[in-house]
Amino acid sequence: MPVVHKSTIKAARQALKRHQRNRTIQSSVKGILKKVLTAVEEKKADEAKAGLREAASALGKAVSKGVLKPNTASRRISRLTVKVNALAAAK
Repeated sequence: MPVVHKSTIKAARQALKRHQRNRTIQSSVKGILKKVLTAVEEKKADEAKAGLREAASALGKAVSKGVLKPNTASRRISRLTVKVNALAAAK
């Protein structure tokens, strides 16, 4: 029978906690991004702009928690901004 060290058990416990925390943050970020994208599709410029600010904040927080890499968050913010600005320019 293999020897299971206390440190291994603790590491597994910590990994599970981190996984749950990361999934929660990722889920909330996805919801916020979806809200912005639906506002863009429905051509609601005001909602899209407000949502963009919220999305940028949420992505920044996800980076600070280590859930997302900085370049990933930056890329997503950039792409959202382009879509929102295109919507505003169309009006």
